[in-house]
Amino acid sequence: MKTINHIYINGAFVTPHGTEKFGLYNPTTNEKIGEIALGDETDTRQAIEAAKEAFKSFSKTTKAERIAYLHQLNKAVAKRRQELIDTMVLEYGGTLQFCTASVNMAINSFLEMVKTLEKFDFEQQVGQSLVRMEPVGVAGIITPWNASNSFICNKLATAIAAGCTAVIKPSEMSGLQTQLLTEALHEAGLPQGVFNIVNGLGSVVGNEITRNPGIAKISFTGSTITGKTIARGAVDTMKRVTLELGGKSPNLILDDANLEEVIPAAVFGAYMNSGQACIAPTRLLVPESRLDEVNRIAKAAAGKVKVGNPQAADTNVGPLVSAKQYDRVQSYIQLGEAEGATLLAGGLGKPDGLENGNFVKATIFTNVRNDMRIAQEEIFGPVLSIIPYKDEEEAIAIANDTSYGLAAYISSRDTERAGRIAARIDAGRVCINGFSHDPQAPFGGFNQSGIGREYGVFGLEAYLEPKTILQ
Repeated sequence: MKTINHIYINGAFVTPHGTEKFGLYNPTTNEKIGEIALGDETDTRQAIEAAKEAFKSFSKTTKAERIAYLHQLNKAVAKRRQELIDTMVLEYGGTLQFCTASVNMAINSFLEMVKTLEKFDFEQQVGQSLVRMEPVGVAGIITPWNASNSFICNKLATAIAAGCTAVIKPSEMSGLQTQLLTEALHEAGLPQGVFNIVNGLGSVVGNEITRNPGIAKISFTGSTITGKTIARGAVDTMKRVTLELGGKSPNLILDDANLEEVIPAAVFGAYMNSGQACIAPTRLLVPESRLDEVNRIAKAAAGKVKVGNPQAADTNVGPLVSAKQYDRVQSYIQLGEAEGATLLAGGLGKPDGLENGNFVKATIFTNVRNDMRIAQEEIFGPVLSIIPYKDEEEAIAIANDTSYGLAAYISSRDTERAGRIAARIDAGRVCINGFSHDPQAPFGGFNQSGIGREYGVFGLEAYLEPKTILQ
């Protein structure tokens, strides 16, 4: 068992003022594997003061200096790549496939921001005025447990590119991952106080970041409920906020699609990151006239989904992050049955031989109505809802009948038709014929899936304030 007794403030690993401890458990076995010391309000204030002091000089750095820092961070994190992957599999329970992709994204985020920064002009002539884009100040970065290091690296890379300093509150459930990443970031040799990392509870460290006037901007990824709390707290000091929140993404299969190809992909896609993904396409919209065919193919696909040891290269679904999350997903499976949906695959309980971990069966409900709670609420587990539609107009209406709007997916042999439908879907990102990611394109949600955008120029500008100089 590993014990972590320090946090990172002003370029050094320090013993926190906070005295509370938090246990870390392997979700594959539920055995305790570590313990971390949690920071408190005093620690958070010290981190903010360090970031404020560092901002005085860091905000004046040149584009070339920031690019150099980003390259240093990339190299330092890349050196720990395999350790980061192994630790993520152990502590989070993500599959080897997913954790490898997630760590690669974390490493590459620094280089992607270099590409953005190289082309970005911090001064431009607008009308008769000079407009300068200046760093907003100290950024509070709050990240979740479902891809902890990837979120930290992307947000930190953007803050640094803008000339901001940062106070980072990772999920307390990612303590081992955070420790490794912090060591790597420290080795990159950035000036003291440019980034500070305080392990702690959202109700303590997160609240202090939200209300402290020393924080100028918050970038948060997590649940919609928490995001609303942060937005309410941030308004008192007029903090700028970027909120990437929940999702209940539709996967619209048009009537001309090849079902034998797209339905298995849809099933496996819904289980990305063991279903613990805000962009997971968990609402599968299919032509009512072909529902029987869809059900047959989907059930067969679910039978090929491997739920099990996340360290195995061929595992598709690992354990959920905690016993609490397992119980939450079980309650939704029970609810789906009570609401009258047809259980096509999976169901309640753990798969045979996996009783010690937080494993959920690869579950599919069909004949789901979009007004059912399993179709409207984010479950965050390997549970797919198949929803039939009569025609294209109804399909679009169902896709948009949600409080969310983070991502959407469309499958069709006719890409022009798919493109026309994509233009009518209320989502921040729409993928046509597959699951793809563009780290230069904006990412974020419509409706209650968030405020603002991340990645590329859109993400960078969220850390900048335009200043108009009239000449």
